[in-house]
This record gives sequence, C-alpha cells and structure tokens, in this order.
Amino acid sequence: MKRSMYALSAVGAAALMLSACGKKEEPVATTAPPVAATPAATPAAAPAAVSEAAKKWIDSEFQPSTLSKDQQAAEMKWFIDAAAKLKAKGVNEISVVSETITTHEYESKTLARAFEEITGIKVKHDLIQEGDVVEKLQTSMQSGKSIYDGWISDSDLIGTHYRYGKILALSDYMEGAGKEFTNPGLDLKDFIGTSFTTGPDKKLYQLPDQQFANLYWFRADLFAKPELQEKFKAKYGYDLGVPLNWSAYEDIAAFFTNDVKQIDGKPIYGHMDYGKKDPSLGWRFTDAWLSMAGTADIGNPNGLPVDEWGIRVADDKCTPVGASVARGGATNSPAAVYALTKYVDWMKKFAPKEATGMTFGEAGPVPAQGQIAQQIFWYTAFTADMVKPGLPVVNADGTPKWRMAPGPNGPYWKQGMQNGYQDVGSWTFFKDHDANRTAAAWLYAQFVTAKTTSLKKTMVGLTPIRESDIRSQAMTDMAPKLGGLVEFYRSPARVAWSPTGTNVPDYPKLAQLWWKNVAQAVTGEKTPQGAMDTLADEMDQVLGRLERAGMAQCPPKLNPKGDPAKYLSDTGAPWKKLSNEKPKGETINYDKLLQAWKDGKVR
Repeated sequence: MKRSMYALSAVGAAALMLSACGKKEEPVATTAPPVAATPAATPAAAPAAVSEAAKKWIDSEFQPSTLSKDQQAAEMKWFIDAAAKLKAKGVNEISVVSETITTHEYESKTLARAFEEITGIKVKHDLIQEGDVVEKLQTSMQSGKSIYDGWISDSDLIGTHYRYGKILALSDYMEGAGKEFTNPGLDLKDFIGTSFTTGPDKKLYQLPDQQFANLYWFRADLFAKPELQEKFKAKYGYDLGVPLNWSAYEDIAAFFTNDVKQIDGKPIYGHMDYGKKDPSLGWRFTDAWLSMAGTADIGNPNGLPVDEWGIRVADDKCTPVGASVARGGATNSPAAVYALTKYVDWMKKFAPKEATGMTFGEAGPVPAQGQIAQQIFWYTAFTADMVKPGLPVVNADGTPKWRMAPGPNGPYWKQGMQNGYQDVGSWTFFKDHDANRTAAAWLYAQFVTAKTTSLKKTMVGLTPIRESDIRSQAMTDMAPKLGGLVEFYRSPARVAWSPTGTNVPDYPKLAQLWWKNVAQAVTGEKTPQGAMDTLADEMDQVLGRLERAGMAQCPPKLNPKGDPAKYLSDTGAPWKKLSNEKPKGETINYDKLLQAWKDGKVR
C-alpha cells in the first residue's frame, strides 16, 4: 500500500524542482506454510460452453495466459455458474476498495467490467489513497460493520487481523461457508506471497493480489563508464559496482555528488530520498529501513524475537512485550539510531536540496528524470513508469539505462536477517459481513487473481503474484526491458524481502507514530537518538493500552522497564553499539549478481 501517491502528475513537478538544482543461500519458497484449504490446481482442459462475452474476453484481453483457451473457458464457466447462485439470492452488485496503483487501476477499469459482462454481477471498485484504505478499514473494525464487501489491504496488517478476530480466516472459509464459491483452479501453491498473509495460527487470512519489493536502483550506464570506474577505484581502492554494504553506498553517493558533479551538463546526485513531515515519511522506515541496517534479530520473513520495527515478542513468538531497549526491544537501539542518522545525513549531503521537503509521491518519479545515479530504497512498483519511451533513463531501443539489485546491508546486518521490504496488497474480508455479498466479493477477488487473468495483469502492473506467471515465456520476453525485475522474482532473493510481520499487534495505531518522530530528526528539532527514544516510548505506551484493552488473540504484555544494558548484546537484538560503523566498502559486478540470481542464489 504506502506507495499509492506517485501520481504521474508528480513527474513534471519533480523534474522542474530538479532542474532548478544547480549472503547465505536459501531455497526458493514457492509454497505457503500449510493452510487448511488448498484447492486443486489447473482447471480441466475440456472445452466448456461459455457465453459470447466470456469468449470475447478470452480471445482479446485475457491473452497471454498460462492456460490454454479451453482451460480459460472452463475456468470462466465455473465463475458463471458460481455467480448464478448468488444472483438467485439477489446479489447483483458489490463494492470493493484498493489503493491507487497501476495494477489496481487495471482491475477497476478493465477486469471489473469483464467480471460484470461475464458473470452479471456489477463491481464498484473504488480507488483511494492508501492512508484512506487503512483509515476506513480501521473504522470498520471499530464499528463491526464493513464499509465494503471486499478490501485490498496490505499484508502489513496480518498481526492486526489475527489478534482482533474481525477478519475472515480464508483457510476456514474455503473449507466451510465459502467452499462452493472457491475456484477449483485457484491453486494456492502457485501464489508466491501466502507466507506473508498467514497468521501465527497458520491460517491464511488474506489472498495476495499484487506485490513489489524495495530494491536498490542505479544508472548502469554511468557505472559502466571507464573514466568513472578508474576515478572511483583510484579514490576508494575498490571497484565501482553494486554496493553490498552501506559503506560502499555512501562512498558512491559522495563520489557522484562531489566528484562527478555533472553528467551531460546537468547536476548528478548520488542519492535520492524524501523527508517532508507527512505520513509517507513513516512508511520510509516501517518498510524495513531499520532491518536493512541490521536492527532486528535473525529470521525470515521477519526477525524473532525482535522484528524490523524493534518490537520484541515473548517466547511464544506471539505476545508483544516492548519496543524500547529498556523492555527488550530495539526501536531506540544503537542500530536503529545509526539507521536514522544515515538517513538524515545522506539526504542532506547527497540528494537534491528539494528532497527534504518532498513526500513519497513527489520524490518517486525523480530518478526517471536522469539526474540520480543511485537510490538505496526504490520500489519496483515504479518499474512501469521507468520504462516509458522518451525518458532520459531509457535507451532508444526501449531497454533501460538503469538496473535494480538487492539493497546493501548496514554494519549491524547479519546473514539470515530480513534483507528488505516487500509490499503484498491482499484481499481481505470481514468475518461478520453479509454472507452472500462476501461470497460475491470473494468471487471477484479470485477472478482478478485467476490464472485466466493474472499473467496479463502482471504484464500491465508488473506486480507478480504467481510462480507460473513469473516463469512464463511472456515474462522471459519482457525481461530485457524491466531492468532485473524478472530475474529478481525468479531467484531465491525474493523470499528475503518481506512485509511487516506478526509482531506488530495494531498496525494503524503504531504506524502513525513513526513519521512525526522521524520528522523531528530531519528538521533538527531532536537528535536521532532523541527521536528514537521518544518513538520507542510512545510505542510502549500504545502496547500498554492494547494490553489493558484486551484483544481476541495474543494481546501485548509489557516487560517491566529495566536497565538497557541488561538487553544490549552481541548475540541478539537489541545489538550493542559497534566500535566501527563504517567498515570498508564492498561492491559486486552487476553481471555477476544477475548470474547468481539465474543460478538460484540470493547474490
């Protein structure tokens, strides 16, 4: 979610602002943890008698697909029959909501119309800002009445959904009340993100609809210039390449900003970020910035017992016991303070001066304008907008001048830790909502994620959810123009990038604390240590209120405050302060990295 505000209108504004500026190998996890219901795989290939409307869509918009047209017809026949049962009960229209990104625009404008023409059930698919999705979802949870029949909300809320007991557990639903409305060809094992939408009870609560990662982005054409390679190595003693650690990233940022200074007569910057006091500033950190530095414990998809937010859970791996170091958490630990310090320093030293006053939406399109050499924290959801013909970062043949790669790790990071963040926008339904309307929304959710439609949707939005789509010939053909996206999602690297985990008991309440405190470090009102101390204390206060209020499952139970020295350690989070937070920079040649992905390695 969080990434919804990069409207194309921001491209022109960002360009004007800018012009004014003078690891350990892991197997690929292609299946989810065990869930109660895993419908059979591909639908039968036998020709099915379907409507002219279905045939029209199959022959046109639903191509290419990993299914044959006969298999697509069989799948659409199932949807038609299932919808007929609901229409007989008076369900002719439903309403659903999602944030505004390319993938969801395609669903709202194209697939919703296809669903109506094929099944006869009209879908009002609202597109709103991500913050509004969370706010409306929270309101519905508090009132007990769902505003919409179905929601696409981030899997970041999995800990919230599990604990409050308001959200439908899809594992139970697919075996119970929703069994007759569950597509036999759904093929849960084909989804690559269900491990992120599964609660501590091993039940599936959300169905992935789209996903994208935050990766390192760089101008491969500039990095390949012999004169720049020679100049960099002469100054730093190692090769200019994809940075493996934050030391190298900082050296490269300084090199382009202070040594290269200009490319083709225009300023070049070694870093890009945003720092305006705005809710999007919080996402910059809760989307695993601290874990990239090495704040959390070892563990995938999220550190245990301390996660990337710095929240510690008890030995049951479920009960939150504190965020501050004084309670065993890591939100204000040396690694977290280091991460915030670097964020502020790099933005002020190496990014365009406008960056500190930009929101996420304003900063997102800036790299496409050609004056940014690298960005440590870049969402692959921007891929579609970074490959458009005529952009300064796109070659005449349509191939990108840039590439994406795994983000570098901070000095506290250790093998086996989460590498970075991955957004998984997922279908979510309320437990006590009208049963027939829920069933119809569940049909639509399966329709827009079905094998009949998913490959084309992936090609439009570039937010893959199915292994079969990623491995398809269509994606192989697109790969040269996508800067490493396909290679990343075909590699085991993708499982080391994960959304907010289950340690976070109430995402809406806790997430809003981050941006206000981080902003005080950006403006200089507080030191990074002071800002993180306040944040950790406020998080503990919220956890305490949640403990007193009670939750349906696994509520917080705060540890008593103690001497931080009791918890600081060199064997687990919160980690002791390192004597040297800037080891020698390390880089890797991009072609070697790409080959590692193809060979089934993280890097």
